[in-house]
Amino acid sequence: MPELNLRDYRDLFSGYTELRAQENRTVNITFVRGNNTLNSRSSTGGISARVYRSGSWGFASHPVLSAENVKAVLRAAADSALFLDSREKKNRGPLPADPTTSESDFSTTRPRRSQKELVEFVRELDDHIASAYPELAGRTVSLRCLDMEKRLLTADGSYARSMIPRSFIYVDLALIRAGQPVELFDVYGGLGQFEEQFSSPEELFEKIAGQHRHLVKKSEGVFADAGLKTCVLDADLAGILAHEAIGHTVEADIVRSGSAAGGRIGQEVAAPLITMIDYAHSYKGKNCPVPVLVDDEGTRAQDAVIIEKGVLKSYLHNKESAAHFKVAPTGNARAYQFSDEPLIRMRNTAILPGSSSLEEMIASVDDGYYLIRASNGQADSTSEFMFGVVLGYEIKQGRLRRAIKDTTISGVAFDMLKTVSMISGEMNWMSSGMCGKKQLIPVGMGGPALKCRVNLGGR
Repeated sequence: MPELNLRDYRDLFSGYTELRAQENRTVNITFVRGNNTLNSRSSTGGISARVYRSGSWGFASHPVLSAENVKAVLRAAADSALFLDSREKKNRGPLPADPTTSESDFSTTRPRRSQKELVEFVRELDDHIASAYPELAGRTVSLRCLDMEKRLLTADGSYARSMIPRSFIYVDLALIRAGQPVELFDVYGGLGQFEEQFSSPEELFEKIAGQHRHLVKKSEGVFADAGLKTCVLDADLAGILAHEAIGHTVEADIVRSGSAAGGRIGQEVAAPLITMIDYAHSYKGKNCPVPVLVDDEGTRAQDAVIIEKGVLKSYLHNKESAAHFKVAPTGNARAYQFSDEPLIRMRNTAILPGSSSLEEMIASVDDGYYLIRASNGQADSTSEFMFGVVLGYEIKQGRLRRAIKDTTISGVAFDMLKTVSMISGEMNWMSSGMCGKKQLIPVGMGGPALKCRVNLGGR
């Protein structure tokens, strides 16, 4: 990103102002059955300004980072705030301030690979899959890398620089059984640039072998019995449940619009075993998948305890919602592109581990299911959800039996969480998806395995 000292423009601020320079850099490479169908590297960036005036916001952005354009977006944002304030007349007070300075750069120090070398890496991985598993009817191998670099200056004294990268390889395998396609995908990677996550294709061979074994079992599997079932949800499903079905309902802007979490602070909303936290940047001394030290309003990011021992404790806030609810902001204001205004978004939302082992949980189920991997799903502000399940197994008399074909789980999350009776002791994180609330944003989701009662789809 071009160097530009944002502090040089501090005297041009009009009231409460945020000035942000940002660049998102992406790499996308895909092979479909040996054919290189996508090979791109792109960069999107620019400058934006946001100005607050008595409850009204003005925002402006420009894709070219230059001194002239910084001045122009500051003027335009201030003019918009003044105009809206003259019409809306909200007469709200100042925003809370917590000035901080932060620099967080997760760039690799290792030699960077060229685009050609990245293509060859993916090609070699695809060639291995083709050679090792010739019975596959289809295979897709994709590399996705995103670097988000930002600089932020606010009128209340915050200054932050950050570079948060993530790198993933997506592998989708398919078989034909009884004339029907059966697919299973998995994702490898996480926080860091490519060179931090992947050293050689060979390091993924064993993981892909496990993915292939699950696919074969799934192709020989059965349909689940529909209805309310006792299930062990692996961490993948626990994480997406925490994010989609609960996390969105406690974002303070959604609360103000009427979510199921509204007015329930201090009430029991889950089993006493459940504690859920939106982590800002670290868990037990290690970086979370999406570490946010300072949000895009310049607020120091703090962990937000959402549910503690089954009781709803707090919402997720930006400065404006914190002022409305008369609490401290949590540092949850985030923007994806330079041209996006910050919204209240999750960072790394997780249900905390318990004390049971996964083996104990499965052994405790007489007739139910072990559900391992979720696909896309949806949830609304009532906490009602439906998620696809693409990998799972029957549990009979405490033992894993046949694999099951694709199915769904559904229910009302606040009700379902009250049925949780066991929680495993490990914490597993995932971050390969993007949250799509008005604008995309990288998020982390985590958790242990949960034993609960949930509605399962059938044939």
